[in-house]
This record gives sequence, C-alpha cells and structure tokens, in this order.
Amino acid sequence: MIPADAFLGPLRDAGFDFFTGVPCSYLTPLINRVISDDAYKYVAAASEGEAVAIASGAWLAGKKTVFMCQNSGLGNAVNPFTSLNNPFRIPTLAIVTWRGGPGLKDEPQHEFMGAITPNLLDVIEVPHTLFPKRLEDISGALDEATYHMDTNHLPFAFIMNKGDVMEDTLEAAPISVARAGIVEDRLDGDIPTRVDALRRFLSVVPETAGVIATTGKCGRELFTLADRDQHLYQVGSMGCAAAMGLGVALNTERPVMVLDGDGAALMKLGSLATIGAYAPDNMVHVVLDNGTYDSTGGQPAPSVAVDFAAVGVACGYAHGYRCDGMDGFEAALQSSVRRPGPHLIHLKIQPGSMADLGRPTVRPQDIARRFKEFLTS
Repeated sequence: MIPADAFLGPLRDAGFDFFTGVPCSYLTPLINRVISDDAYKYVAAASEGEAVAIASGAWLAGKKTVFMCQNSGLGNAVNPFTSLNNPFRIPTLAIVTWRGGPGLKDEPQHEFMGAITPNLLDVIEVPHTLFPKRLEDISGALDEATYHMDTNHLPFAFIMNKGDVMEDTLEAAPISVARAGIVEDRLDGDIPTRVDALRRFLSVVPETAGVIATTGKCGRELFTLADRDQHLYQVGSMGCAAAMGLGVALNTERPVMVLDGDGAALMKLGSLATIGAYAPDNMVHVVLDNGTYDSTGGQPAPSVAVDFAAVGVACGYAHGYRCDGMDGFEAALQSSVRRPGPHLIHLKIQPGSMADLGRPTVRPQDIARRFKEFLTS
C-alpha cells in the first residue's frame, strides 16, 4: 500500500497532469487527491468511453493524460481504445481497477469481468502490468509504462487491486455551473444537404479553429471539400467527437468546432452534460441532423423528436440554436464565434451524400499529428 502522492508526484514529474475517468471505490484515493490539488486537472466523465475520447482530445492539445475506470466499465472503453486510440496512435496511461480479481470475494456483477480483465486488455493489445503497491516499485512501473507509450504511441494500463493506495480525503468543491442558457431559432425553411452545409461552414470557420468531424460521411465530405491541417476526421469511435472536442477545448485557447451527427450525438448523449459542466467558452458543437444513419444505408435514427439545441442548454451550454437553412446556420456560426460558449447548433439537413464519395487518403496517425502540431503551434 502506498500514499496517493507517492505515485502522483513522480507521475506529475513525468509530465502527466490531465486526468479523466469514472470513479471506482478502489480509485477513490487517487481521484480525491487529483481533484483536491490544483497541480492536476480532472474531468469527471459520464462514461468510460467518453473519458477515453476526452483524454485523446487533451493529448492532441499537448497534454500527457491519465484515464481511470473500474474494470466493469472497461467494456465501454473498448470501442475508443480500438477505433480511436489505435488507428490514430494516441497514447494514454490507463488505471483500471480489478474488481472480482483472483481470490477476492466480490459482488456477482464483478465475477466475470474480474476473471477476464487481463485477457481483455491482451485481446485489444493494451499492454499492462500490476499497479505498484510498494514505494520501491513506482519508478520502475512508470518507466515501463512510459517506454511502451513512447515506443508504440498506444495506451498502457496499470491494473489496480483493492488497497493498493491509502485512503485520502476530498477537499474540492463540487462542479458548479451558474448559467441560464438561451435557445434561439434561426429558421428559414430551406433544408440543405450536408455538403452544402459544410461548404458554408468552411467559408466562415476561423483559420485559427480546430475542427473535429464525426465518423462517417461527415468527415469524408469535409475531406473531399477541403483537407486542412486544422481538420481531424474521426474514422471510427462513433459518438466520441464531442468528448474529444471537450478535451481539446479545455487545453487550448483556440476556437474548437465539432461537427457531429444526430445518431452519433445520441450514442454518447452524456457528453453534452460533461461539456455543460466544464463549460469551455471556446467550443462550438454543431449537430447535423438528417434523421438517419446515412453511412450504413440510411436507416432511421431515433432522433426525430430530439431538440438538440434545448438539450444542450438544459445540460449547461450557453446557447443553443435551431436551424433548418443555410442563412440561419451561418448566422448561428457567426454568433457562436463572437460569444463565449459552449454553443450547440442544431441544423436539420437532407439525407444523402455526395456521389462517388471517397475517404480520407491521409493516415489517421498522420492526421492526428498534424492536428496536434496545428493546435500547439
């Protein structure tokens, strides 16, 4: 058993100061210490997959990151680990607890995941070792983790057992958002195609802004129209664009623009609450809503009754905009760039996409690194 600071101090000295995750009782000493100390930044995520995406965004903005979760939530992290971190070669230090571990009597829901935790990490090719439980083991464990992340540019995991870290108290105030958001209608009734909306977006987006486009035809059309260093095209990890945008926005002064889809936004709707809670004033979240899963054949999405602008404001966004035409969309974009956010722009668009639509020809790992260079330059 070690004190939390005995681990966190060397971790901070190695450059890791951005933390995110979902709590577990085993993690309580580490999370409480990180929340209580201004030397660290901690973002409480609504889900484990969201936390992985937040950490990925923070890495793109130049941070070395730590992701923490209970092993029962590891399944939620498998998708971004395999379809975001892996293709984009984005490292993070994962601390995963081992509920239901060997010889430990635990709740029934932890028995199966406890039996397969190391094997699951092996299957998704996340190298791992046990969390250091003695002071003399800390330096070597961190060296091993850093070596793997620097060499492979992929996540590395510590598996934490019960009692590895001494209890610590929480001294921080709860998250507080004192904001009365506003929903505005910018309606002119001429519903555009996605490609027309993206053309208008490209005509007004600031050259200083980082742009994250959700997976599927949104990113593909954006790449086809204009491939820029300020663009990141998510090619997997559906639902993670907004959380990645949050991780970027919290760690840069640049404007951050997220191009999302209705189905993708619904997949991790909890991200809107996290964005509202941490309220980055440089973030604009655009939801392009055609009511379908366009990339998989146009099947209907369960978004027909969702008022995304109102949901954003209910979650703590400063402004929500309802748009169904090009002029209203441009006006909302211009307004969002001028005023402190976060903002959510909900634009109704037509189903369908460009004919003979190609895919980004730049490798994801190269897109990530040029985007990181753009953000940090």
